[in-house]
Amino acid sequence: MSESTYPPVTEHLSDPETAREEGRRKMDWALQHMPILNALREEFETEQPLAGETIAMAMHVEAKTANLVELLADGGAEVAITGCNPLSTHDDVSAALNEHESITSYAVRGVGDEEYYDAMHAVVSHRPTITVDDGMDMVKLVHEEYPELIDSILGGAEETTTGVHRLRAMDADGELHYPVFAVNDTPMKRLFDNVHGTGESSLATIAMTTNLSFAGKNVVVGGFGYCGKGVAKKAAGQNANVIVCEVDPRKALEAHMEGYEVLPMTEAAAKGDVFVTTTGNRDVITREHFEVMNDGVLLANAGHFDVEINLEELDDLAVDRFEARDGVEGYEMPDGRVLNVLAEGRLVNLAAPIALGHPVEVMDQSFGVQAVAVRDLAENADAYDPGVHDVPDDLDREVAEIKLAAEGVDHDSLSEAQREYMGSWEHGT
Repeated sequence: MSESTYPPVTEHLSDPETAREEGRRKMDWALQHMPILNALREEFETEQPLAGETIAMAMHVEAKTANLVELLADGGAEVAITGCNPLSTHDDVSAALNEHESITSYAVRGVGDEEYYDAMHAVVSHRPTITVDDGMDMVKLVHEEYPELIDSILGGAEETTTGVHRLRAMDADGELHYPVFAVNDTPMKRLFDNVHGTGESSLATIAMTTNLSFAGKNVVVGGFGYCGKGVAKKAAGQNANVIVCEVDPRKALEAHMEGYEVLPMTEAAAKGDVFVTTTGNRDVITREHFEVMNDGVLLANAGHFDVEINLEELDDLAVDRFEARDGVEGYEMPDGRVLNVLAEGRLVNLAAPIALGHPVEVMDQSFGVQAVAVRDLAENADAYDPGVHDVPDDLDREVAEIKLAAEGVDHDSLSEAQREYMGSWEHGT
């Protein structure tokens, strides 16, 4: 494979030194509140579990992610990273990362599609032995365009729901040729990151971007998976009237039993004031919904890709488009109604101009799982066949134990008699 000529982030910036300083300040603030990564850093620096590995990453390049990247580099790896969304990179943080002698960052905010993939090709040109993804674009690129690298790749780790869905589909088709950990599916990730992280950060970003309240408004949540549950719960906690739209009858029933109104999107569209999609699927909100929406509605997406709100159909309906606020684009309908789209329909909690992503404490847990999963690949890759794998439960528990210790929380343990009882089929009444 040929070497990439796409330059690292510092060559895209007018004042890289100032950017580095500001990025480092953001990273240092986040690290103060990341006890799991701090504990793992001591171990990784001492034991160098990633010595000799080259890690290719496509992630949301902001302060919390950057501390994971430095942890992997301090553990002995050479790391190349780019963004997994054109609007989620913080250029100053990317510049700070690039200052590390073992890290090359190609992530730049606001690039077009061509540059987005040029940067990803540049990362792959480092010839990785481990991949770390948020959305699966890196795994897809390696398999489709660099199959010669597959035999030398120990494995990968995938951060988010959408990426795991894509990986499982790829695996089912027999097209995934190295092992990848479904980090998203671990309890330490999905129970906290998806519920508290997505719920809090999406609503906080919407509120700060618009300067509007949720109280008394009809908030329509598309999807009632872990992310949708988080958005619904947090919106209800801010005195919104929550309406859930679901395609799975069991999740729809769960939402109903949780006390939410459950409606098809065709009916919810006429009632909603704020819409938040969380499905990971396309065309959740389309032309038929835009046609009946109320004037002034807010349309936001908290799923990974910008396909949940069909903006092509919205643009086709509109007679005018204008910047209503920084991060908000108004689409004027022929009858004078204005429908407001946040962050270009991209991941609102990371792509809006003021977005900061999930709370630091939440991402400390998720990135702690990422780190121990990567460590396990470096140490035990032969134990895993190609395909999607659950993160071993003992690694997930390790991260939980570190967090509890940092919080000063003690907990019970099973006695030998209890452990034996729970592991036996012979005990009866």
